[in-house]
Amino acid sequence: MLCGDNKVMRRLFHLLAFACMGAMIHVAAHAASIEINQANLVSSEDGYKLAASFDLELGRGLEDALLHGIPLHFTTVVEMSRPRWYWFDEKSIEASQTVRISYNVLTRQYSAAIPGSLQRNFSTLDEALFLVRRPGRWKVAGRGSLSTGQTYTVSVRMVLDTSQLPKPFQVDALNNRDWRLSSDWKRFLYRP
Repeated sequence: MLCGDNKVMRRLFHLLAFACMGAMIHVAAHAASIEINQANLVSSEDGYKLAASFDLELGRGLEDALLHGIPLHFTTVVEMSRPRWYWFDEKSIEASQTVRISYNVLTRQYSAAIPGSLQRNFSTLDEALFLVRRPGRWKVAGRGSLSTGQTYTVSVRMVLDTSQLPKPFQVDALNNRDWRLSSDWKRFLYRP
């Protein structure tokens, strides 16, 4: 009799283990992440512009926050430095651009905005996130700000800017992994 009970308990244990693994895979599939697909600088008449694309997935918690009226701010940071043999690297340029994603409950539309320049409404979150995933080329340095012939190390990163959240959510963001969303730095060399 005890042997039969052990088999049943073992089968129940295996079923429970498979159910837990399935739940973990489901949670991992909906985890928030940012990755940089590509980034480079393009020379133009008025300066140097960043051309980049990102993979961005929001977790369930961030999507719920959006649906409850909490705007999310995604900031792309660009740093350019020039190596020096006698001292630390010279930090030549620091630039950033923020894209604000929000949801209007009354109109049931998402809004994507770059403060001071662009605002558009979209019917789906995926369409609104396109502006974050594939931002237009934006000027990170003026024409005369880089020395011709010098090699610069360009570093690019995107973060969910929690400093622009309402104060109660800033406290929650410190303790919640979903709110600490950022890509790794992508570095490449550029010679104007």
